[in-house]
Amino acid sequence: MPITPQFGSLIPSQAQQITSDNYLSFTDGANDFAQQYLPEIYEAEVERYGNRTLSGFLRMVGAELPMTSDQVVWSEQNRLHISYDDCTVAAPVGPALFNVVTLDSTAAPAGPAGPINNVITPNMTVVLLPKTAGADAIKCFVGNSGAVDPLLGALDIEVYPYSANAIAAPDPNGYKVFVYGSEFPKGSQGVQENIEPTFTQFNNKPVIIRDRYVVSGSDTAQIGWVEISTEDGASGYLWYLKAEGETRLRFEDYLEMALVEGERVDVNTPASAFWTEAQTGLSDFNNLNAAILGTQGLFSAIEERGNVFAGFTGALADFNEILENLDSQGAIEENMLFMNRANEIAVDTMLASQNSYGMGGTSYGVFENSEEMALNLQFTGFRRGSYDFYKTSWKYLNDASTRGGSTGYTVGSDIGGVLVPAGTSTVYDQILGTNVRRPFLHVRYRASQTDDRRMKSWITGSVGGAYTSDLDAMEVHFLSERCLCVQAANNFVLLS
Repeated sequence: MPITPQFGSLIPSQAQQITSDNYLSFTDGANDFAQQYLPEIYEAEVERYGNRTLSGFLRMVGAELPMTSDQVVWSEQNRLHISYDDCTVAAPVGPALFNVVTLDSTAAPAGPAGPINNVITPNMTVVLLPKTAGADAIKCFVGNSGAVDPLLGALDIEVYPYSANAIAAPDPNGYKVFVYGSEFPKGSQGVQENIEPTFTQFNNKPVIIRDRYVVSGSDTAQIGWVEISTEDGASGYLWYLKAEGETRLRFEDYLEMALVEGERVDVNTPASAFWTEAQTGLSDFNNLNAAILGTQGLFSAIEERGNVFAGFTGALADFNEILENLDSQGAIEENMLFMNRANEIAVDTMLASQNSYGMGGTSYGVFENSEEMALNLQFTGFRRGSYDFYKTSWKYLNDASTRGGSTGYTVGSDIGGVLVPAGTSTVYDQILGTNVRRPFLHVRYRASQTDDRRMKSWITGSVGGAYTSDLDAMEVHFLSERCLCVQAANNFVLLS
């Protein structure tokens, strides 16, 4: 039985010529028009999300320095002058009608800086600042102190007001107490106690960050070119290595994101419970050799040792409050603001309302405030009081795949920006044994003469030029070990 052509009754020709039997017919409904053409394929990738990388923040504000230990330890100066907060004052007692002041009565007896010590001694002069708004400050002479008299409480001092017999009605909200000098009568003995300066010690440990890319030997033999233009400046045609390039870019972002979001592991938390004693051979999860310890990142360090401004709206009153707080800390004049889009626009709007140029406070700042030439609604820097602020958008807080999100999402709403002081700080380096100057924010990575773990990458398998195993694939590995040092965190402000 002869074979009857099934596909539109086509009879192929031995030469490229048109006959009545070798063309497609589209009138009988058996075929569609697309069968005569190959698909039109665009080689170039469409950059759908623009620049997708998030790193760059730490490179902008800090530095990277090597280290050889399992942790980095530094010491920071404490305040120079003597001051106590949250003090209580008892009703007047004794024939001389003095008041007993208990220093920092509501504070914890011990903290990161150690126990609270009473260093106020007799003959010092102090100021008592009531916590109630509008109440007057009271200047007092210290007659006795628990620092030298064991009959008094360790945190108690006896004060005698200069302008009144005694504080008849102590402020129920408490007092702030600070020393402003001393007064000794003629022929008296000297100071009974000396004040030893102290420092506060901080530390952080690096974490090991890893990633890898795998392609099988069969896939490397299946060539399919793609024209690319990547965030790191690469352009042209790539084969399977395009996926490797994106893995590298993602890993480089992780190097920064891990140090921004990092958290230390607390004992008896799910993270610490994951590694049992049987798995690690250790029962003390504070031990430096334990498997999962975490690292303290930027946000965690500011929340623990810095300042958090809750309810920031970008209003001028908010900056006035920030300035008051900066005055009480390091008073560093130049500061950088890294903000999400909502707060950045709010600050621009506030600054525009303060500008005298243009109508309604609009700024024509690009071309010397000429309305006819250009309109500029963005401010990159401003000065308030004695402080300079340089404002920029932080992509990490805007990107939808991280803390940005879209309208209606609450992801990232707790952090709207960070105020970072510019310049460097002087700290005592425990390893070097000397005072060193470091940027307030800097990265430490593990490195020695034999191994540099700042950013390692290597290839294993039996494909792509590596012949290290019988695995029919190419594995590209990435590794880094690093941590972030947030020094003088009291000068940082987290905006939420």
